[in-house]
Amino acid sequence: MTEAQTGLSARDKIVAGAADMISRRGLNATSVRELAKHANAPLGSTYHYFPAGKQQVATAAVQYADAAVSRALRKELSAGPVAGLLGFLALWRGIVLGSDFHAGCPVLAVAIEEPTTEDTPPALAAAAEAFDRWERLLAESLREHGTDAGQAAELATLIVAAVEGATAMCRAQHSIEPLDRIAAQLETLVAASLPG
Repeated sequence: MTEAQTGLSARDKIVAGAADMISRRGLNATSVRELAKHANAPLGSTYHYFPAGKQQVATAAVQYADAAVSRALRKELSAGPVAGLLGFLALWRGIVLGSDFHAGCPVLAVAIEEPTTEDTPPALAAAAEAFDRWERLLAESLREHGTDAGQAAELATLIVAAVEGATAMCRAQHSIEPLDRIAAQLETLVAASLPG
């Protein structure tokens, strides 16, 4: 159980545990039984809270990660877009280094592993909403600080895509360099988009 799971309800422990496990192993390599064990929860309670099974747990885990990242991003963006960017980078840097390169983003894991079908699976829809929300938060901050609306939207997409991709690269390479390399470039782009 992670430190973040202490003091949570049984349902929330399962969700937090699922987000952590998906961030480490991916969605397809994670079973409901393993999620329950990772969260120190009885298997029966997992099915009690999530009768639809793995897809329902995965959706809740993505929503949990989205809420945590959005909260952190809002807090950092209150000091402006550059501070928000640096906070967003620091968040993922901390996760990657804190897990010794074993954890990444559960939202990304679900987004790349969940197949797109005629009916979009709920976990994939939740991942799309998470990315959209992070982009929207960044774009709003950029616009509020004087960046052109079109450029703000493009920069926000670039930031989310670059940070998510660099986080995955860090895990694969067991190096923080990809995040460090994009940090200076993104900071330069954000600063250049702001008037004055």
